Amino acid sequence: MSTKDRPIANPAVVLREEFDNWGILFNPDTGNAIGINSLGAYIWKKLDGRKVDDVIKSINKEFSEVPEDVDNEVTLFIDGLVKFGLAGYELESKE
Repeated sequence: MSTKDRPIANPAVVLREEFDNWGILFNPDTGNAIGINSLGAYIWKKLDGRKVDDVIKSINKEFSEVPEDVDNEVTLFIDGLVKFGLAGYELESKE
């Protein structure tokens, strides 16, 4: 299993959800912030060490209009979060 299979949210990062289905992720340690839509907020809340495939399956169940390339879009979104220090990947266990 690759370490990129299980993304996790940076615990220092705060999600502020706004009333009109968007939000802001803010890392007080670095000052990095990013605006996200409702799907981005949904994905963020799922970054708890579960597999990316499980996040995608959950999106397909919860949302009615999912693009065909959702796998790629979710991966790109998570990679962007990692780039800005807003998320990372669970390390493999040596057990």
